[in-house]
Amino acid sequence: MRASFWANGRVRDDYAGYKQTFADQKVTELGYMAHARRKFFELHETNKSYIAGFALEQIGKLYEVERHAKQLNGAQRLALRQQHSRPILDALHQWMQRQRQQVHDGSVIAKALDHSLRRWAALTRFADNGHWPIDNNWAENQMRPTALGRKGGFNRSSQHHQSWRCLWDDLRGGCRR
Repeated sequence: MRASFWANGRVRDDYAGYKQTFADQKVTELGYMAHARRKFFELHETNKSYIAGFALEQIGKLYEVERHAKQLNGAQRLALRQQHSRPILDALHQWMQRQRQQVHDGSVIAKALDHSLRRWAALTRFADNGHWPIDNNWAENQMRPTALGRKGGFNRSSQHHQSWRCLWDDLRGGCRR
């Protein structure tokens, strides 16, 4: 990913410690579509939920667009996303809102829908920028073998340590490329 990506936006999960970093550094929060997908995948695996299955199909369509966009430059990727991903996202958002009105609060499907709906703006920002990724699977897969930072000083709860953890994660992911 180009340096402009790291200067303007960061893909993060829903960890609350990152929220202040976004505000302090004027960084755009980008959602992690793979986490949204994972919530529905787990639900579909355990319960064969129709709602989860449909959400997975739609998210799969988004990843199919991304496979086609991989070799394009930023402007071409943006045009492709606007033409193909944006309509899928808009329809999926409306569908999720309707489904959420029909399921019981506290149910597993309500939790999966709420996770995506709460983070919808961050989850869909990739569709409006040709340089931002749909997720950070690549970086996460690079870090998984060592799991650096789960223990020791980078896992502290202070704002100072959280900021350093964010910086360290970004540097480590970028250096591996």
